[in-house]
Amino acid sequence: GMIQELAPAASLLAELRGAGCRVAIDDFGTGYSSLAYLKELPLDYLKLDKALVVDIAGSPRDRVVVRGVIDIARALGIAVIAEGVETPQQLALLAAEGCGFYQGFLRAGPVGEAALIDMVEGR
Repeated sequence: GMIQELAPAASLLAELRGAGCRVAIDDFGTGYSSLAYLKELPLDYLKLDKALVVDIAGSPRDRVVVRGVIDIARALGIAVIAEGVETPQQLALLAAEGCGFYQGFLRAGPVGEAALIDMVEGR
């Protein structure tokens, strides 16, 4: 849900980051996500919601919105992870806009713990 009081949340997240944790905001661009979160919270990653990614290849308007979010995040030092990437064309467009990370069926579907370890270790 939405974070009502950003100052206490920002303080806690800063403490977690100080302990070596990385902080991501999930599903950005839909639901309760807000530009205020980007301004106020100490974030490492912004996960761009699939709803913004799905038609990036077919809709110039979608591309403009995605480009804007990526530009804002990068200017704030926040890396962007695109969710729901399913096609090489989506990936190419996201990369061209400066999105450095992605997840989705283009790479792999949901996997269990053992399969994830194999993927990370390159097996």
